[in-house]
Amino acid sequence: MEETYIDSLDPEKLLQCPYDKNHQIRACRFPYHLIKCRKNHPDVANKLATCPFNARHQVPRAEISHHISSCDDKSCIEQDVVSQTRNLGQETLAESTWQCPPCDEDWDKDLWEQTSTPFVWGTANYCGNNSPASNIVMEHKSNLASGMRVPKSLPYVLPWKNNGNAQ
Repeated sequence: MEETYIDSLDPEKLLQCPYDKNHQIRACRFPYHLIKCRKNHPDVANKLATCPFNARHQVPRAEISHHISSCDDKSCIEQDVVSQTRNLGQETLAESTWQCPPCDEDWDKDLWEQTSTPFVWGTANYCGNNSPASNIVMEHKSNLASGMRVPKSLPYVLPWKNNGNAQ
């Protein structure tokens, strides 16, 4: 029994194609060959049924009920089903003890309590009241040479600002 099990797992073992008896296919390529050969031989494919336990088993339609009752792969599936039902009875899902951590943040309140002015590029900023130089205006310093200015717009049009006009 163990030899046949090991032999069935051998990827180099040659298997006969159910659609064309002249085809001898390596076990590792057999599923791919079945799909291809099923398309090439639709008349034979209509006469065969696929085993619900192993798609590699192509059996004549008249014999499918006998094959299902005696299929070797059926026992593997049944064992899986039995073990799953046993595990479902034994396993009880633990109640989650996770709790949301307390949140001390209130963004709306923080917004109203904010004393400093927001940063805006190109405008004069005053130092905050905590600064020793609270009465000094901080001017924007430009690294451009005198007579040069920063452009007021981008040198290109952004795709979402194109308004649907094709370029």
